[in-house]
Amino acid sequence: MDDNSIKHFPVIKVMEAGNRNTSDMLAVEEPLEIRLKYMADGQPIVKNISVTMRTPGNDAELATGFLFTEGIVKDYSDIASAGHLYIACSENKHNTIQVELQEGVSPSLQSAERNFYSTSSCGVCGKGSIDAIRTTSIYTHKTDCFTTDAELLYGLPEVLRYYQTAFASTGGIHASALFNAKGELIMIREDVGRHNALDKLIGAALKEGWLPLTDKILLLSGRASFELVQKAAMAGVCTIAAVGAPSSLAVELAEEFNITLAGFLRGRRFNIYSGANRIILPTNEVTY
Repeated sequence: MDDNSIKHFPVIKVMEAGNRNTSDMLAVEEPLEIRLKYMADGQPIVKNISVTMRTPGNDAELATGFLFTEGIVKDYSDIASAGHLYIACSENKHNTIQVELQEGVSPSLQSAERNFYSTSSCGVCGKGSIDAIRTTSIYTHKTDCFTTDAELLYGLPEVLRYYQTAFASTGGIHASALFNAKGELIMIREDVGRHNALDKLIGAALKEGWLPLTDKILLLSGRASFELVQKAAMAGVCTIAAVGAPSSLAVELAEEFNITLAGFLRGRRFNIYSGANRIILPTNEVTY
């Protein structure tokens, strides 16, 4: 995480043994404006694509991951550069980042309109949202997914907690992590927003040329919402494990895209909501 991701605040700690003045470490939350620059009819166009509340750090990964998972760009090669615009403001914060596309690359901005609409509380039906993603994702037909042993999944949250440094300090930050088929941690990203943590992770994986992520396990530190499963589907993920619960639409989306989705991964137990054929269960594990 960035050095600016944590701040100390004075607090009064109320305890049965007595109150005392001390300080507490909190995860920083600041807005990040994502701008997109591209050429159209020989003229440079700059559009404000999104403003997201995030924890500073890995902002270029967040911006590129967001553009990819929203279907606005199709590949990392579409991107010429991504960097902060140092716009002066009252607190002199660097909270604007601009992604410039390669000459000749046109962004799919209708995908942005589709996604912002479908993820807002505007009454879009679940089937319409899933259909929209099917037409956008380039990894809808995954054939090289692998099976995972339940014993391997049991140990992943402990590894995540060990490496989730910002959470250890603040208790208020989410993480997304990639593990290989052996259960080895490959990459982790943290953010105050769970969707931002995943965009940072996918943005970094996109830059490394790892997509589609059919040979990785995605672990989420909290619940598995529709938006997170959607982003995972865009990146070609086959297996998602979450420490928390999934939503109903997240399960429907996972089923639609043949994604193995496990939730409530805690200790030596978890629930399988879709794609159970990819998880090898211990003998006599299934009871009715």
